[in-house]
Amino acid sequence: MSRVRNVAVLVALTAVFASPAHAAEPAAADPVRDHATLLKIAGEYAVDFAFDETVLLQPGYERAAAMRSGGDEAVIVIEDTPTKVSLQHLLVDGKSGHVTKHWREDWIYQAPQRFEFTADQTWTVRALSPQETTGAWTQCVYEVSDAPRYCGTGRWTYNGEAATWTSDDSWRPLPRREYTRRSDYNALRVINRHTVTPNGWTHEQFNTKVLRKPDGSQIEIAREFGFDDYHRDSQVDFTPAYTYWKATKDFWAGVRARWAGFLDQPPGVHLKTKLDGMAMIMPLFEQAATLEEGGKVKAGDTDAVFAQWVEAAPAAR
Repeated sequence: MSRVRNVAVLVALTAVFASPAHAAEPAAADPVRDHATLLKIAGEYAVDFAFDETVLLQPGYERAAAMRSGGDEAVIVIEDTPTKVSLQHLLVDGKSGHVTKHWREDWIYQAPQRFEFTADQTWTVRALSPQETTGAWTQCVYEVSDAPRYCGTGRWTYNGEAATWTSDDSWRPLPRREYTRRSDYNALRVINRHTVTPNGWTHEQFNTKVLRKPDGSQIEIAREFGFDDYHRDSQVDFTPAYTYWKATKDFWAGVRARWAGFLDQPPGVHLKTKLDGMAMIMPLFEQAATLEEGGKVKAGDTDAVFAQWVEAAPAAR
């Protein structure tokens, strides 16, 4: 039976194995060990993605169909210091060799602040308390355009050869697999769990689909379990991923710097694009493609994209 077919069993067992009785014993913070663990996430993988709605929370709501997909992905270290590891994901079509810049994850030790999804197309920067961040790593996840997605904060624990990080409860926008076909909810409340194993790593998502209303009230629609399985793969030629990144890394560094201008301090950022973000994704991808083909891109061209679609979030009241 394949990994994705086993997801139904995993869903049934999740509540059991997520319990404190099955968790590793808490230990004193060890940022050096944690840093070494994070570097193990880098590599070349075949990936299975699986999502199953579990608990239905509204009368008459019908469970959505299970979702299955997969791909081949290289994860590259693009920044590495003792207190920060930044990892870029690149999808590779094993047949054509076509490369698609995928999501990015930044891990920061004892981060003083993080951005949070507070309203449609709006992320607000919030200071973290010592209780939240001492000994903890904050993971922030970014869209393919390096636009913000979500952050979570938690501590690594170790059990034999497996290392597990579990986030706190945080908000994120609808995933791309949903916002093109769903309008009955507009946010996910999520706990994420990453486990690094000898064969690769996994990402478990404990999601609650929520309709957040303008008056501040919330309606929970359903719960969902997501399971992303990254297993090391030596059957695919990932050379195109490294070639693409060599040609475009300086460009994307400039894009990240522009986003950092909004996300490194309050109040945060608001996007004027539609939910799919394509108004920014397409011109940035086209500029990167020009560089990949040996052409040139003016800094003003990238600045114009940001000027049109990005602005500071409203100041907190």
